[in-house]
Amino acid sequence: MTRDAAAIRALIERDRVHRDIYIDPEIFDLEIERIFGRAWIWVGHESQVKNPGDYIATAIGRQPVVMSRHTDGRVHVLYNRCGHRGAKVVGDREGNVKFFQCCYHGWTYRTDGTLKGVPMQRGYEGTGFDIKDPRYGMMKLPRVESYRGFVFASLAETGPSLADYLGDARSSIDDMVDRSPEGALEVVGGCFRIVFRANWKVFLENLNDTMHPMVVHESSVDAGKMWAGEHLPQGAPDPLPVRFTRNNGFPYDFWEKLTLKAHANGHSFMGGIFPPRRTDPVYMEYMAAMEQAYGKERAEQILAVDRHNTIFYPNISIQSGYQQLRHIRPLAVDRTQMDVYAFRLKGAPDEFYKHTLIYSNMVNAPSSIVMPDDHEAYNRVQEGLAAQASPWVSLHRDAGRERRDHEWTSANGTSELPMRNQYQAWLGYMTAEA
Repeated sequence: MTRDAAAIRALIERDRVHRDIYIDPEIFDLEIERIFGRAWIWVGHESQVKNPGDYIATAIGRQPVVMSRHTDGRVHVLYNRCGHRGAKVVGDREGNVKFFQCCYHGWTYRTDGTLKGVPMQRGYEGTGFDIKDPRYGMMKLPRVESYRGFVFASLAETGPSLADYLGDARSSIDDMVDRSPEGALEVVGGCFRIVFRANWKVFLENLNDTMHPMVVHESSVDAGKMWAGEHLPQGAPDPLPVRFTRNNGFPYDFWEKLTLKAHANGHSFMGGIFPPRRTDPVYMEYMAAMEQAYGKERAEQILAVDRHNTIFYPNISIQSGYQQLRHIRPLAVDRTQMDVYAFRLKGAPDEFYKHTLIYSNMVNAPSSIVMPDDHEAYNRVQEGLAAQASPWVSLHRDAGRERRDHEWTSANGTSELPMRNQYQAWLGYMTAEA
């Protein structure tokens, strides 16, 4: 790579970034090596591999990996590569097996990655080949850790622990898990999978950007208003699907009053925008289950936390109030894959889970009337950055007005603090010594 540390530093300034970070394939390759090759990357949730033999196949950067549960109950993250001739072993996205078998020459592997058997093994006698040598297995990733069921892995041999990496941003995972009367979550069903035509960082920038909703989502807000005007009596509350579309149309002073908080390593969150209707019968039933599990005071404390998007840099965002997770995988400088998962709160009423599904289908589904608005904006950003106009992208809004608060830096709801924070983390990874 021709970009040295000084050249990379020149791309990031206090309140603006150079367009090359979005459109230069060479920089993208460095990101795969230095960010996705070193950071803690979310791989999956333990509930996706509930039983021995369960597995999911995914990727970290360009590395194909498999998360599996072994017969001893432990969860492993393995390189999806045969130790013989290098073929990708697992072809399906998920499933359950007694063992993995390579489609090329039939080598078999236990679900902890150890080599189980090779056909015609006598052909290896006296050659120095050792079936117990881990180099011939589906090798384990260097570091794997789990926090409250969320499994992260790192391709780097050394680095901060997961706890240190997440820091107090773990409180957003706590918020999501504690909302379960049983203190546990499970992924239900598969995922929505979308590929959009933009750089992966554009998606992360948008998550806690409160200046875009009333502009980008104008059409979906208007659709909600139109439906309500035609079908609801004057003053009647919106049903959930309509509410989820219309809330994006709040005026600027609403967004200004929200709180944004940024954490080291690129993490950030914004305050909630969809507070529950506590008189709703389904919510009241859920609240009763929470009070029975935790007591009234503790249940109120848990549900008083109000956060919308929390970004765990560089590859996931969770919405704890509606039990959603969005996972991104950079494919190319101008292509990004996103998987959207919905979780069920164990011990919560079944009807309450339907709220999660409504939100998922109205806001986070590729067929919804909300998500395509964002993707059109992402695509236009990517196309517009090719223009030979100014080489810089502005992140000036409220720069220098942040407030330091313990592990967090806070700002008002329309600040571009989260984006500036992400690029400080980006710069740290991209200029760090190997």
